[in-house]
Amino acid sequence: MSAVTTGGGLLDAVRQRLAESGAEPTPARVAAALRAQGRLLGDTEVLGVAEELRCELVGTGPLESLLADPSVTDVLVSAPDQVWVDRGGGLEPTSVSFADAASVRRLAQRLAAVAGRRLDDARPWVDARLPDGTRMHAVLPPVAVGSTCLSLRVVRPKAFSLAELTAAGTVPPGGERVLRALIEARLSYVISGGTGTGKTTLLSSLLGLVGGRERIVLAEDSAELRPDHPHVVRLEGRPANQEGAGLVTLRDLVRQALRMRPDRLVVGEVRGDEVTELLAALNTGHEGGCGTLHANTAADVPARLEALGTAAGLDRAALHSQLAAALSVVIHLVRDRSGRRRIAEVHVLERDDAGLVVPVPALRWGAEGFAYERGWARLRRLLGETLGDAL
Repeated sequence: MSAVTTGGGLLDAVRQRLAESGAEPTPARVAAALRAQGRLLGDTEVLGVAEELRCELVGTGPLESLLADPSVTDVLVSAPDQVWVDRGGGLEPTSVSFADAASVRRLAQRLAAVAGRRLDDARPWVDARLPDGTRMHAVLPPVAVGSTCLSLRVVRPKAFSLAELTAAGTVPPGGERVLRALIEARLSYVISGGTGTGKTTLLSSLLGLVGGRERIVLAEDSAELRPDHPHVVRLEGRPANQEGAGLVTLRDLVRQALRMRPDRLVVGEVRGDEVTELLAALNTGHEGGCGTLHANTAADVPARLEALGTAAGLDRAALHSQLAAALSVVIHLVRDRSGRRRIAEVHVLERDDAGLVVPVPALRWGAEGFAYERGWARLRRLLGETLGDAL
């Protein structure tokens, strides 16, 4: 049942009546509200209006069916009649639409309120996590020209296994054994890539390979990692309130995580001055630490860390000195033209003659399996006996 069938004005009147009373949109209350408008509808029509109002008032409105689809990773609203989804093969348009721009704005503001955030003319954008883990971002007009822009990234309750990622083409055939060896050897690593390349998905899967007796401590700005592991401690940052108090940064979380006896320290996304805390931690006996990092290529990772370190007051020589001892491997993800997310390359980190850390290609994506590059010999030595004799 849609607003077109029942009449947009009628639906608005019922919505306003229920909002004024503060009542939950049950079928009985919807029927009473409809009667108050002088309209007699059958049971099927009443149930349809009730479900539509429930989705709008306590759900995600017209987006409900899209978010319930297990294949959907992202839902993007650019205008009332422009709703897109990503099912792992790139963006595709949908037939879902909103009644008008006000409906999109209303949904965005309600979702922000559910997440405990403010979204209005004074603060026209928000980045938050909904109670079910969904990551939301919204921008109101006039900053967003024409209509409220709403982006929802679905966080699935269970991590994919490496076998599932191999079947999906993210991991090449045979690549699972290299990744398992990486975890068993307790090498520290970062997963790099652009936005939407699957960094969090792959990291969740790899953390599921950590031994069951190890304690994983996660530090994230927004809790998105869902490793399938029996001992996970999750720390999540928070913004300051309207009075400017209560801010908890990722750097704060990393410091606290170090006092929680982690076997594996994980920073969901390294993007600020917490890089200094992470590198220091990985230099003090915390083997197997990891995180994600935005970078165009694996070769750009040192430069990216340099920029973050400089902003945190760490000079170039000091950063490279810590980096050389802290991290061993970079796993880089890309999203190809077909929309498929995949591991493009694996690099090992070495120091050059000038003492700077440089990534050396070790493995490269191949349709039949990883292709070996000049850094493979060093990576194999780092993996040691955990890799076995098959490669």
